[in-house]
Amino acid sequence: MQPQPKGASQRLQEIIRRNRRSEKVGVYAVCSSHPSVITAAIQQAVEDESVLHVESTSSQVNQLGGYTGQTPSQFAEFVHSVAQDAGLSRERVLLGGDHLGPYPWREQPSEAAMHKACELVRACVLAGYDKIHLDASMACADDAKSGPDERTIARRAAILCRAAESASEDLPPGASPLLYVIGTEVPAPGGESALGAPPAVSAADQIPHTLEVFRAAFAEQDVASAWDRVIGMVVQPGVEFGENVIFDYDRQKAMALSSALPEHPALVYEAHSTDYQTPAALAQMVEDHFAILKVGPWLTFAFREAVFALSAIERELIGLRKGVRLSQVREALEAAMLRDPTYWRSYYHGSADEMRLARMYSYSDRCRYYWGDATVQQELAQLRANLDASPPPATLVSQHLPLQYEAIRSGRLRAHPEDMIQEHIRTVLRVYAAACGR
Repeated sequence: MQPQPKGASQRLQEIIRRNRRSEKVGVYAVCSSHPSVITAAIQQAVEDESVLHVESTSSQVNQLGGYTGQTPSQFAEFVHSVAQDAGLSRERVLLGGDHLGPYPWREQPSEAAMHKACELVRACVLAGYDKIHLDASMACADDAKSGPDERTIARRAAILCRAAESASEDLPPGASPLLYVIGTEVPAPGGESALGAPPAVSAADQIPHTLEVFRAAFAEQDVASAWDRVIGMVVQPGVEFGENVIFDYDRQKAMALSSALPEHPALVYEAHSTDYQTPAALAQMVEDHFAILKVGPWLTFAFREAVFALSAIERELIGLRKGVRLSQVREALEAAMLRDPTYWRSYYHGSADEMRLARMYSYSDRCRYYWGDATVQQELAQLRANLDASPPPATLVSQHLPLQYEAIRSGRLRAHPEDMIQEHIRTVLRVYAAACGR
């Protein structure tokens, strides 16, 4: 009798056990809903024969649609559909919910916000999400401005866990048990709004206390059985990025933290905001038990780089041809951001020229919120159509996308606009795959 193939949750738990045995293995989570990013990540997982770990945040995807307009079931269906088309089975797709909690409704009183957060968790579980980040760290309208205390955060996280466990009872027989991530030192979804100095590394001596507070809260909410399935804890390893700055991983500063993991539960650290770290730093983080690496803005940053490069190629190639309309992707993106500054206004500062540059080029990559705009989508379609009709010569690709030029020359890549975009995104994914031992 053939053994049943391991599901994605089992594969993740195995990676965590191996990491705790000091093997140099980890997993990266793609925190993006962008179709080109998802497709590139699927192709990378196929090539590596690895698990595809994709997460949506509570702001991106929720029961009301989020800023992407997708519910959890719609997002799950999209990911599984693209994965299936690429030959990646459901058993190798791990869906996670990032920052699942009251964050999208934080301007409401905590009771109302938590009610909606529980509905979100339930929707994610029923949609087939395997990994739930229980994040109740943000202040609601009736909390102190400094935010809730640790015990309140833990109690609210346990309430969310109870909602998840209850929803899991309605899953089909044989569904994998849910996995959880906890923590109190959780960065805001989307990155920090202002950074002047490197973030302080979490205090190692607080780890046992925090875990005990959460364990007690789980017991109080009658979800003690879920405690053994807490596989990750969000801490601050001292890495972050802002508008035009990157704070790199300092192994010496994080040494005490990496040594503070308990024997039980057998969890690892989940590191948020690891975007733009060097390959060596990411590999060190995995070795130091920051075994779950979250990446998001760097991937859409790479998407934007590739699109702007293709726009430059388009202008060189067909800019003077009569009867051909050049795409206006950059202009449409800028116009969309100026029409609705909601997603960047509090992140960018300085003169008008400095903010103009930041809107397009900052590490914070706030323009990622605007790629779904209808006019931007129309211009992207025009760009692709123009380059499909007039494939660029290798010399122009070499000028603007030198890494893709090498892949085309080797026969590994077609000189097709979407293929070149995905290949550029995969230059980032390969850094994470290598750091995680692929």
